[in-house]
Amino acid sequence: MLRGRCLCGAVAFEVTGHVGMVMHCHCSMCRKFHGTPFCTHGVVPKDGLRWVAGRDAIGTYASSPDGGRPFCSRCGSNAPHELTDVALVPLGNLDGDPRARPIAHIFVGSKAPWFEIADDVAQFDEYPPGLDARAVEGPARTPTRPGVITGSCLCDAVAYEIEGGFDVVRNCHCARCRRARSAAHATNGFVAPDRFRFVRGEDRLVSYKLPEAERFMQHFCSTCGSVMPRAISGRPYVVVPMGGIDGDPGIRPNAHIFVGSKAPWYEIADDLPRYEEYPTS
Repeated sequence: MLRGRCLCGAVAFEVTGHVGMVMHCHCSMCRKFHGTPFCTHGVVPKDGLRWVAGRDAIGTYASSPDGGRPFCSRCGSNAPHELTDVALVPLGNLDGDPRARPIAHIFVGSKAPWFEIADDVAQFDEYPPGLDARAVEGPARTPTRPGVITGSCLCDAVAYEIEGGFDVVRNCHCARCRRARSAAHATNGFVAPDRFRFVRGEDRLVSYKLPEAERFMQHFCSTCGSVMPRAISGRPYVVVPMGGIDGDPGIRPNAHIFVGSKAPWYEIADDLPRYEEYPTS
Protein backbone atom coordinates (compact mmCIF):
# COMPACT_ATOMS: atom_id res chain seq x y z
CA MET A 1 0.00 0.00 0.00
CA LEU A 2 1.13 3.52 -0.83
CA ARG A 3 0.18 6.67 1.03
CA GLY A 4 -0.08 10.13 -0.42
CA ARG A 5 -1.07 13.60 0.67
CA CYS A 6 -1.10 17.24 -0.31
CA LEU A 7 1.42 19.80 0.94
CA CYS A 8 -0.64 20.86 3.95
CA GLY A 9 -1.86 17.35 4.79
CA ALA A 10 -5.57 18.22 4.63
CA VAL A 11 -6.03 15.80 1.70
CA ALA A 12 -4.70 12.28 2.29
CA PHE A 13 -5.24 9.04 0.41
CA GLU A 14 -4.06 5.44 0.07
CA VAL A 15 -3.35 3.45 -3.08
CA THR A 16 -3.58 -0.32 -3.12
CA GLY A 17 -2.57 -2.60 -5.95
CA HIS A 18 -0.53 -1.85 -9.04
CA VAL A 19 0.18 1.65 -10.32
CA GLY A 20 0.28 1.47 -14.12
CA MET A 21 0.36 3.64 -17.25
CA VAL A 22 2.75 6.16 -15.71
CA MET A 23 3.25 9.02 -18.16
CA HIS A 24 4.82 12.46 -18.25
CA CYS A 25 2.36 14.94 -19.79
CA HIS A 26 3.74 18.10 -21.45
CA CYS A 27 0.44 19.65 -22.57
CA SER A 28 -0.05 23.36 -21.98
CA MET A 29 -2.87 22.82 -19.48
CA CYS A 30 -0.81 20.50 -17.28
CA ARG A 31 2.11 22.94 -17.39
CA LYS A 32 -0.11 25.84 -16.34
CA PHE A 33 -1.87 23.86 -13.62
CA HIS A 34 1.25 22.38 -12.01
CA GLY A 35 3.64 25.24 -12.79
CA THR A 36 6.14 22.67 -14.08
CA PRO A 37 7.50 21.56 -17.49
CA PHE A 38 5.44 18.35 -17.21
CA CYS A 39 3.34 16.41 -14.74
CA THR A 40 3.44 12.68 -14.01
CA HIS A 41 0.39 10.56 -13.24
CA GLY A 42 -0.17 6.85 -12.78
CA VAL A 43 -3.41 4.93 -13.28
CA VAL A 44 -4.98 2.73 -10.59
CA PRO A 45 -8.34 0.94 -10.50
CA LYS A 46 -10.97 3.18 -8.96
CA ASP A 47 -11.42 0.77 -6.04
CA GLY A 48 -7.65 0.91 -5.49
CA LEU A 49 -7.90 4.52 -4.29
CA ARG A 50 -9.11 5.20 -0.75
CA TRP A 51 -9.63 8.67 0.65
CA VAL A 52 -8.25 8.96 4.18
CA ALA A 53 -9.01 12.64 4.77
CA GLY A 54 -9.96 15.87 3.10
CA ARG A 55 -12.12 14.80 0.18
CA ASP A 56 -14.41 17.72 1.03
CA ALA A 57 -11.40 20.09 0.86
CA ILE A 58 -10.85 19.42 -2.84
CA GLY A 59 -11.80 22.05 -5.37
CA THR A 60 -12.12 21.20 -9.07
CA TYR A 61 -11.60 23.40 -12.09
CA ALA A 62 -13.38 22.32 -15.28
CA SER A 63 -10.49 22.74 -17.71
CA SER A 64 -12.39 21.08 -20.59
CA PRO A 65 -15.97 19.96 -21.29
CA ASP A 66 -15.25 16.42 -20.11
CA GLY A 67 -12.31 16.92 -17.73
CA GLY A 68 -11.54 18.51 -14.39
CA ARG A 69 -8.47 19.50 -12.38
CA PRO A 70 -8.81 18.63 -8.66
CA PHE A 71 -6.69 20.48 -6.10
CA CYS A 72 -6.53 21.10 -2.37
CA SER A 73 -8.33 24.37 -1.75
CA ARG A 74 -6.06 25.08 1.22
CA CYS A 75 -2.54 24.57 -0.24
CA GLY A 76 -3.05 24.13 -4.00
CA SER A 77 -1.53 20.65 -4.38
CA ASN A 78 -3.03 18.48 -7.11
CA ALA A 79 -5.29 15.65 -5.90
CA PRO A 80 -6.12 12.26 -7.46
CA HIS A 81 -8.69 12.46 -10.23
CA GLU A 82 -11.45 9.85 -10.20
CA LEU A 83 -12.77 8.83 -13.60
CA THR A 84 -15.44 6.24 -14.43
CA ASP A 85 -13.41 3.09 -13.80
CA VAL A 86 -9.94 4.33 -12.83
CA ALA A 87 -8.23 7.09 -10.91
CA LEU A 88 -5.28 9.23 -12.00
CA VAL A 89 -2.77 9.61 -9.18
CA PRO A 90 -0.11 12.38 -9.20
CA LEU A 91 3.14 10.61 -8.35
CA GLY A 92 4.61 13.76 -6.82
CA ASN A 93 2.26 13.40 -3.85
CA LEU A 94 3.14 9.79 -3.02
CA ASP A 95 5.26 8.70 -0.08
CA GLY A 96 7.71 5.96 -1.03
CA ASP A 97 8.28 4.19 -4.34
CA PRO A 98 5.33 3.01 -6.45
CA ARG A 99 7.66 0.53 -8.20
CA ALA A 100 6.41 1.83 -11.52
CA ARG A 101 8.39 3.92 -13.96
CA PRO A 102 7.27 6.29 -16.74
CA ILE A 103 6.52 4.57 -20.04
CA ALA A 104 5.92 7.65 -22.19
CA HIS A 105 6.16 11.39 -22.65
CA ILE A 106 2.85 12.58 -24.09
CA PHE A 107 1.87 15.85 -25.78
CA VAL A 108 5.49 16.58 -26.61
CA GLY A 109 4.16 18.42 -29.67
CA SER A 110 3.30 21.25 -27.32
CA LYS A 111 6.05 20.92 -24.71
CA ALA A 112 7.71 23.93 -23.12
CA PRO A 113 10.34 25.41 -25.48
CA TRP A 114 12.72 25.90 -22.53
CA PHE A 115 12.70 22.22 -21.48
CA GLU A 116 14.59 19.46 -23.27
CA ILE A 117 13.68 15.78 -22.94
CA ALA A 118 16.95 13.91 -22.42
CA ASP A 119 15.87 10.38 -21.51
CA ASP A 120 15.04 7.49 -23.83
CA VAL A 121 11.40 7.08 -22.78
CA ALA A 122 8.98 6.90 -25.73
CA GLN A 123 7.59 10.22 -26.97
CA PHE A 124 4.23 10.99 -28.58
CA ASP A 125 2.94 14.28 -29.97
CA GLU A 126 -0.43 13.67 -28.29
CA TYR A 127 -1.77 10.47 -26.71
CA PRO A 128 -0.09 7.14 -27.55
CA PRO A 129 -1.74 5.16 -30.38
CA GLY A 130 -4.57 2.98 -29.16
CA LEU A 131 -5.43 5.08 -26.13
CA ASP A 132 -9.10 5.99 -26.35
CA ALA A 133 -8.95 9.61 -25.24
CA ARG A 134 -9.72 12.93 -26.87
CA ALA A 135 -6.88 15.44 -27.11
CA VAL A 136 -7.73 18.84 -25.62
CA GLU A 137 -5.34 21.78 -25.42
CA GLY A 138 -5.72 25.18 -23.81
CA PRO A 139 -5.66 28.41 -25.84
CA ALA A 140 -2.26 29.64 -27.00
CA ARG A 141 -0.98 32.68 -25.13
CA THR A 142 1.96 34.71 -26.33
CA PRO A 143 3.98 37.62 -24.91
CA THR A 144 2.38 41.00 -25.57
CA ARG A 145 5.47 43.22 -25.94
CA PRO A 146 9.10 42.74 -26.95
CA GLY A 147 11.41 42.35 -23.97
CA VAL A 148 8.57 41.29 -21.67
CA ILE A 149 7.99 37.75 -20.43
CA THR A 150 4.35 37.02 -19.67
CA GLY A 151 2.67 34.29 -17.68
CA SER A 152 -0.78 33.30 -16.49
CA CYS A 153 -2.82 30.68 -14.69
CA LEU A 154 -4.85 28.00 -16.44
CA CYS A 155 -8.15 29.89 -16.24
CA ASP A 156 -6.40 33.16 -17.24
CA ALA A 157 -7.83 35.05 -14.25
CA VAL A 158 -4.30 35.78 -12.99
CA ALA A 159 -1.59 37.18 -15.26
CA TYR A 160 1.83 38.75 -14.73
CA GLU A 161 4.75 40.33 -16.57
CA ILE A 162 8.53 40.25 -16.17
CA GLU A 163 10.65 43.04 -17.62
CA GLY A 164 13.84 41.74 -19.17
CA GLY A 165 14.68 38.15 -18.31
CA PHE A 166 15.25 35.72 -15.47
CA ASP A 167 18.42 35.82 -13.42
CA VAL A 168 18.53 32.04 -13.01
CA VAL A 169 16.31 28.97 -13.52
CA ARG A 170 16.66 25.78 -11.44
CA ASN A 171 15.00 22.38 -11.16
CA CYS A 172 14.28 21.61 -7.49
CA HIS A 173 13.76 17.98 -6.43
CA CYS A 174 13.10 18.55 -2.72
CA ALA A 175 10.15 16.70 -1.17
CA ARG A 176 8.32 19.95 -0.46
CA CYS A 177 8.44 21.11 -4.05
CA ARG A 178 7.39 17.70 -5.35
CA ARG A 179 4.39 17.61 -3.04
CA ALA A 180 3.46 21.25 -3.68
CA ARG A 181 3.64 20.91 -7.48
CA SER A 182 2.45 17.28 -7.55
CA ALA A 183 5.24 16.55 -10.01
CA ALA A 184 8.73 15.07 -10.37
CA HIS A 185 10.31 18.44 -9.59
CA ALA A 186 9.65 22.14 -9.58
CA THR A 187 11.29 24.39 -12.14
CA ASN A 188 11.54 27.95 -10.88
CA GLY A 189 12.80 31.17 -12.40
CA PHE A 190 14.16 33.91 -10.14
CA VAL A 191 13.77 37.61 -10.85
CA ALA A 192 14.21 40.87 -8.93
CA PRO A 193 10.94 42.23 -7.47
CA ASP A 194 11.23 45.54 -9.32
CA ARG A 195 11.05 43.70 -12.65
CA PHE A 196 7.94 41.67 -11.78
CA ARG A 197 4.31 42.74 -11.57
CA PHE A 198 0.87 41.19 -11.59
CA VAL A 199 -1.25 42.50 -14.46
CA ARG A 200 -4.54 41.17 -13.11
CA GLY A 201 -6.05 38.76 -10.65
CA GLU A 202 -3.77 39.27 -7.65
CA ASP A 203 -6.91 39.30 -5.50
CA ARG A 204 -7.64 35.75 -6.70
CA LEU A 205 -4.48 34.35 -5.10
CA VAL A 206 -4.48 32.08 -2.06
CA SER A 207 -1.31 31.71 0.01
CA TYR A 208 -0.29 28.72 2.08
CA LYS A 209 2.74 28.91 4.38
CA LEU A 210 4.23 25.58 5.46
CA PRO A 211 4.35 25.95 9.28
CA GLU A 212 7.59 24.05 9.86
CA ALA A 213 9.47 25.87 7.08
CA GLU A 214 11.13 29.25 7.48
CA ARG A 215 10.11 30.54 4.06
CA PHE A 216 8.39 27.81 2.02
CA MET A 217 5.09 29.14 0.72
CA GLN A 218 2.76 28.37 -2.14
CA HIS A 219 0.59 30.87 -4.02
CA PHE A 220 -2.15 29.56 -6.28
CA CYS A 221 -5.21 30.74 -8.16
CA SER A 222 -8.33 30.11 -6.08
CA THR A 223 -10.37 29.40 -9.22
CA CYS A 224 -8.21 26.90 -11.13
CA GLY A 225 -5.52 25.89 -8.61
CA SER A 226 -2.58 26.90 -10.82
CA VAL A 227 0.65 27.57 -8.90
CA MET A 228 1.60 31.24 -9.13
CA PRO A 229 4.70 33.43 -8.49
CA ARG A 230 5.56 34.46 -4.97
CA ALA A 231 7.93 36.90 -3.30
CA ILE A 232 10.03 35.51 -0.45
CA SER A 233 10.31 37.57 2.71
CA GLY A 234 13.87 38.70 3.34
CA ARG A 235 15.11 37.59 -0.09
CA PRO A 236 15.66 39.90 -3.10
CA TYR A 237 13.71 37.91 -5.66
CA VAL A 238 10.36 36.61 -6.84
CA VAL A 239 10.07 32.86 -7.46
CA VAL A 240 8.22 32.17 -10.72
CA PRO A 241 6.92 28.67 -11.58
CA MET A 242 8.15 28.21 -15.14
CA GLY A 243 5.16 26.15 -16.25
CA GLY A 244 3.02 29.28 -16.23
CA ILE A 245 5.26 31.16 -18.68
CA ASP A 246 3.87 32.00 -22.14
CA GLY A 247 6.26 31.52 -25.04
CA ASP A 248 10.02 31.17 -24.80
CA PRO A 249 11.71 33.14 -21.99
CA GLY A 250 15.11 32.77 -23.68
CA ILE A 251 16.71 30.94 -20.76
CA ARG A 252 17.04 27.27 -19.81
CA PRO A 253 17.40 25.55 -16.42
CA ASN A 254 21.04 25.64 -15.32
CA ALA A 255 21.08 23.17 -12.40
CA HIS A 256 19.30 20.45 -10.46
CA ILE A 257 19.11 21.15 -6.73
CA PHE A 258 18.17 18.89 -3.81
CA VAL A 259 18.83 15.76 -5.87
CA GLY A 260 19.62 14.01 -2.59
CA SER A 261 15.88 13.77 -2.01
CA LYS A 262 14.62 13.34 -5.58
CA ALA A 263 11.71 11.06 -6.46
CA PRO A 264 12.77 7.38 -6.73
CA TRP A 265 10.66 6.96 -9.86
CA TYR A 266 12.32 9.82 -11.79
CA GLU A 267 15.74 9.62 -13.39
CA ILE A 268 17.76 12.73 -14.28
CA ALA A 269 19.10 12.14 -17.80
CA ASP A 270 20.57 15.52 -18.78
CA ASP A 271 24.09 16.81 -18.04
CA LEU A 272 23.17 19.87 -15.98
CA PRO A 273 25.11 20.35 -12.72
CA ARG A 274 23.59 18.51 -9.76
CA TYR A 275 23.66 19.49 -6.10
CA GLU A 276 22.61 17.39 -3.12
CA GLU A 277 20.99 20.50 -1.64
CA TYR A 278 21.66 24.14 -2.54
CA PRO A 279 24.42 25.03 -5.03
CA THR A 280 27.86 25.23 -3.46
CA SER A 281 28.50 28.68 -4.93
